[in-house]
Amino acid sequence: MTNLTARQAEVLAFIREHIADNGGAPTRAEIAAAFGLRSANSAEQYLRTLAEKGHLEVTGQARGIRLAVQHRERRVEMLKVPVVGRVAAGLPILAVENLDDHRDLAANLFEPAPDFLLRVKGQSMRDAGILDGDLLAVKRASNAMNGQIVVARIGDEATVKRFKRDGHVVSLIPENSDPAYQPIVLDLREQELVIEGLALGVIGVRR
Repeated sequence: MTNLTARQAEVLAFIREHIADNGGAPTRAEIAAAFGLRSANSAEQYLRTLAEKGHLEVTGQARGIRLAVQHRERRVEMLKVPVVGRVAAGLPILAVENLDDHRDLAANLFEPAPDFLLRVKGQSMRDAGILDGDLLAVKRASNAMNGQIVVARIGDEATVKRFKRDGHVVSLIPENSDPAYQPIVLDLREQELVIEGLALGVIGVRR
């Protein structure tokens, strides 16, 4: 499913699970309700895209959705990925005390596979589609390139921002047009910054 976005893969997984559990496909309205979409027409757009990419066969009937041949009776490898909630003072981000839960994810939902999910707090990355309450899939890394979205630790606080480095000065840049959100600027000669990982994508909460 490397040709799918994370949300498209979630919709496809929802359809597959619904068929397995109920013996038939969900309606457009049920898909829209499950993902907080505005209307059944929005769900139809996902279905058309999945059909164009060869994952579904779609008709105009209410439940006229079938998995493409390559997806039928296929077992999907699952990963159990830890969910990091709050970050406790003085502890590594994956310390037991920081873990809220675990989530089962399809192994091919993200590429590469995430090492952990971080529960997002706040709206500083809203314009990048990373919203309060979302789960951010993260691959552990200690370095980043300019422009990448990182999970960074400053002291005992973890933050999600876009990374930019110019010599010994690092800017952690929010993605929110509200002027209340300003970059965090650090001089690495005087302040410590730890890169915990790189953002892979988002599992949105169903609003």
